[in-house]
Amino acid sequence: MTHRRIHHVLLLAAALGGGFVLAQPRQDRSAPRELVDGIAALRAGGCAGPAGTPARLRWKPELSDAARLIAQGVPAQDALRRSGYRPTRLFQAHLDGHRSPAAVLQTMARQYCRQLADARLGDAGWHRRGQSWWILLAAPFEPPPPSAAAEVARQVLAHSNEARARGRRCGDEFFAASGPLRLDARLGEAAAAHAQDMARHGFVRHEGSDGSSPGERATRAGYRWRSIAENVAGGQTTARQVVQEWLRSPVHCAALMRPDLTEMGVGYAVDIRSEAGIFWSQKLARPLQR
Repeated sequence: MTHRRIHHVLLLAAALGGGFVLAQPRQDRSAPRELVDGIAALRAGGCAGPAGTPARLRWKPELSDAARLIAQGVPAQDALRRSGYRPTRLFQAHLDGHRSPAAVLQTMARQYCRQLADARLGDAGWHRRGQSWWILLAAPFEPPPPSAAAEVARQVLAHSNEARARGRRCGDEFFAASGPLRLDARLGEAAAAHAQDMARHGFVRHEGSDGSSPGERATRAGYRWRSIAENVAGGQTTARQVVQEWLRSPVHCAALMRPDLTEMGVGYAVDIRSEAGIFWSQKLARPLQR
């Protein structure tokens, strides 16, 4: 990193360690339109390099608060935590010797066109001290709401079955294409209960806080099983993302591809103050009799 211009991208797929502190309510403030609108125009026009993106850019006061703290020497992750903003991706730029927003925009177009074109970075904030500027662009942490549970379950099922439809290697083991899974409400109930347990106690593991196993939790939900497996995860905000993460893990991939497992249920739970933010559980099973 240089002294005059500092930029980097943070990938925060799971969480910022130590939990999040939600910001206290603040008075309404008008957005600093000149700089934000200028950056949005650069994004739309593509500046001097990559093609532009029409993705909306929103000024977020929490990001400006974080930029102010960073200017005071607070590390970026601590500044974000204190401001109450949780990103999944962050671009940070520090520019010195710029007297006006127009000068800042010229440097941004020249130096950071690729970062500006990232459509995922939809939120913006900035802080100015004399001729020094701190600019943040971020992708917000936006987990699915509880009301979307049924639709998210259908999406996880679709992505899981898409994966099972083709042979693939999970670590050192190759799995041929498997038949499709179907949703079971009792497995979904067991998965949701475990996701809530993980969120409540802040862990990502197969053993419940009461010492229960995946099979015991399925049995509690009234599911009679012959074979059972479980995938868990933390931090992923979409059905596609969590299935992709499972497929990248040899153990989780093998569970998802097992041909003897024919039914599934999935649940998630959100706790924005926790390290992971969102917790997932997928139950995969073969019923005892069907």
